[in-house]
Amino acid sequence: MARVDDYINAKKLAAEELAKESLDEIAKRSGYDKTGTDQLRVSFLDRIYILSWPGFEFKDEAFENKEVPIQEQVIILHYLMAKFPGNKTEQWISFREIPGASFYFSAFVKRAIDPLKNVFGKDIALFAKAAGCLNGNAIDAGDAGFEFKLFPFVSLQLVLWEGDEEFTPEANILFQDTIGDIFLPEDVAWLSGMLVYRLVALSR
Repeated sequence: MARVDDYINAKKLAAEELAKESLDEIAKRSGYDKTGTDQLRVSFLDRIYILSWPGFEFKDEAFENKEVPIQEQVIILHYLMAKFPGNKTEQWISFREIPGASFYFSAFVKRAIDPLKNVFGKDIALFAKAAGCLNGNAIDAGDAGFEFKLFPFVSLQLVLWEGDEEFTPEANILFQDTIGDIFLPEDVAWLSGMLVYRLVALSR
């Protein structure tokens, strides 16, 4: 389990690397819009953040004094660093199919798959309600499936099979096959967990 100090250091390294580029380059590559000459407006889950350049400090657009979780800051900065985010693809892969992801599979299951099954596995309607709060688009998969656009060039699909007295719930999360060009496997595991936990929070 990464410590807070690890995330603080990861943010520092990412910000230093991004500061070597112009904001125009970063905006064009990432698909986000500039606000003025020194800020980037970034949507993530159900939040909108304003990032300063070149310091890459985060502010919540709706709640200026609200602290932005350091894990989210790192994930967003890593996305902004991606050199070849590519276009949306119709090829969807499982976590294990991401190059180098096998080592992080147990963390991925713990952070994302298990909470998805435990909270929504016997309440598909609750899953659908929470998905709607994050603009999830229904897909034809499982007993209920939704696609979520988390970044301009990154979407995830969450698929759930409802459990009953005889069968336990099952769940899967699918990724565009460009995900490994954008994030390291550890980031993908964290990103998946962030989505699921935000859905859990919205369902309450």
